[in-house]
Amino acid sequence: MHQRFVEIPPSLLEAATLDALLEVFVTRQGYDTSSEEGIQNWTAQLKQQLQRGELVILHDIETETTEVMTLQQAKSFLQALE
Repeated sequence: MHQRFVEIPPSLLEAATLDALLEVFVTRQGYDTSSEEGIQNWTAQLKQQLQRGELVILHDIETETTEVMTLQQAKSFLQALE
């Protein structure tokens, strides 16, 4: 992995922090978030994807930002930095 980025295991995050990151991912991806129940359903599905390794959480040390990405997005993003 690129030295600028650190993969954060979801288990190290507080539940509220993880939920907030996943909610940002949901809205950024354009999922239907018209109801609180819809957001909760999406975040529950995303937590399962995190457990299966289909999503990753990357922290950028330089900008101090944290993003949720699909594994493929992360690979492409990190490859482009090399």
